[in-house]
Amino acid sequence: MNKHSWQGVIRAYRDYLPLPAGTPIVSLNEGNTPLIQADRLAEQIAPGAGLRLFLKYEGLNPTGSFKDRGMTVAVSQACGEGAKTIICASTGNTAASAAAYAARAGLRCLVLVPEGKIALGKLAACLAYGAEVIAIDGSFDAALELVREIVARHSIALVNSVNPWRLQGQKTAAFEICDQLGGRAPDWHCLPVGNAGNITAYWIGYQEYGQGLPRLLGGQAAGAAPLVRGEVVKKPESIATAIRIGNPARWHEAMRALDESGGMVAAVGDEEILQSWKWLASLEGLFVEPASATGVAVLHQQIRQGEIDPGGKTVVCVLTGHGLKDPDMALQQAAAPRRLPATMAALEDYLLRRPS
Repeated sequence: MNKHSWQGVIRAYRDYLPLPAGTPIVSLNEGNTPLIQADRLAEQIAPGAGLRLFLKYEGLNPTGSFKDRGMTVAVSQACGEGAKTIICASTGNTAASAAAYAARAGLRCLVLVPEGKIALGKLAACLAYGAEVIAIDGSFDAALELVREIVARHSIALVNSVNPWRLQGQKTAAFEICDQLGGRAPDWHCLPVGNAGNITAYWIGYQEYGQGLPRLLGGQAAGAAPLVRGEVVKKPESIATAIRIGNPARWHEAMRALDESGGMVAAVGDEEILQSWKWLASLEGLFVEPASATGVAVLHQQIRQGEIDPGGKTVVCVLTGHGLKDPDMALQQAAAPRRLPATMAALEDYLLRRPS
């Protein structure tokens, strides 16, 4: 599709989406996000290796995260089935996306979030879009259990990634990556893993598009790494709020995707995530929420440990959400603004004392 006529992922990739004929399309023109070559970052994490590193910046979707790809399909299907209300559990990004697409479609939207565990930017978006936000005294996993139970009792559409239509939308990012690389898949595809729907969806997409299969590399926060540990994490903790999930809904599908691709999943500490987050901003000018840097962090870790040979490889890291999703974290990590008198002498003195 010509970029000037882009009208969202459903229209762009309709032949690959099994929506029933006549399904109303609820879209915010999501998708078509840039694939940015990151030479400076590549040299930082693999000096002299000739690594061709690309960053799929999903934070430029309408609500600032990759969730919009799946939500356009899930909400369109819900409307086609006559739903009047949608519901989800969320650490923030799903909630914001669901709220926006519900507003677009004229639906009621309820979101359950763990109290005190949602980033400010995500909560603000939910409220602005008019969602009914319910904070529970429990984890994301507890919230997901509640919404799964209530949709079994009432005629409400669940739009978490347990909804298969979400994966159908999210797989379109794999199509775009192949198109943007000139009709081929990368050697490695790296991304954060929280509820595990996205890694599952990418693998579906690469398989269906038929332009090659990458090896998958999933990164989990060390304090919330059930796939790495092989057991549920009852009290997951991490500064990467978007992947602070202890019992992923798509656990088994994600592990199958990793096995089939010859890939791997590893845990990275908060310090490694924050270091990659800083590199993305300072070396490439890309401001993301902390969880989005996990794909870069795990790639750097695996190269450093000798598990991945970066020599001449083409690697894509997915940046799942925009930095304004979590402004508090950015402010905590940044130095305070410098204060100067409002005089030319003071400004010039500062400039000369700190040459560029």
